[in-house]
Amino acid sequence: MLRLFYFAGIFFYLYLPISVLIVNAFNLNKYGMKWDGFTFKWFTAMLENHSLMEAARHSVVIAVCAATLATMIGALAAIGLNRYRFFGRKIIQGTSMTLMMAPDIILAIAFLVLFIALGIGLGFWSLLFSHITFCLPFTIMTITGRLQDFDPNLLDAARDLGASEKNILARVILPMMRPALISSWLLAFTLSLDDVIISSFVTGPSYDVLPLKIFSMVKVGVKPEVNALAALLVLLSLALVIVSQLMLKEKKSHETLI
Repeated sequence: MLRLFYFAGIFFYLYLPISVLIVNAFNLNKYGMKWDGFTFKWFTAMLENHSLMEAARHSVVIAVCAATLATMIGALAAIGLNRYRFFGRKIIQGTSMTLMMAPDIILAIAFLVLFIALGIGLGFWSLLFSHITFCLPFTIMTITGRLQDFDPNLLDAARDLGASEKNILARVILPMMRPALISSWLLAFTLSLDDVIISSFVTGPSYDVLPLKIFSMVKVGVKPEVNALAALLVLLSLALVIVSQLMLKEKKSHETLI
């Protein structure tokens, strides 16, 4: 019983702020100090706030592109680091861990200095390259953990049956990496979507993103439109988790039948 209360307290502490935010998204009271009735007016106000919607669209585009490219590059890097032995392999693995542990402010300054030195304007491309870079170590580590559980005999069996390296990658390695690919994509998407520090350094005024837009809005108080948008983001995150779990469950069922 004590264990039950302990875990219930932890979940209550974690999800109470999110619950309050979602409730206030449907609260007629503008300031959320009391419940004045159920309404969808704040979602309408959110849709009519063109600058907020534009920032949300920019963030989703950047997050999807960064997560997809970081997962693709991270998968190829993880396969190379796991299957092959070459000079500099340990250095690459060590630098990946260093990027994960480095403070965001250090990475932000480094990106800014690099883009200025290369003459790259601050906007979409600088933001995308930065998000791919700081998401990449997380995707590499996630996929590497999955590859370490591989049975190398499966690859040898595929070669004995005449499979080329391309077929081994497409029909053996990638299907077995599917859970890790989904997990790494979701992790990279989340990291990119809610980044504030690096985005504030490497984006320009012509390409505003949602975290910076919300950060500037809440300086004078939390507007109900922000609550509505945050509720939609929570629902989006929940939908992504459910879809990923269903895909993994389907994959596990298929492997069991085989």
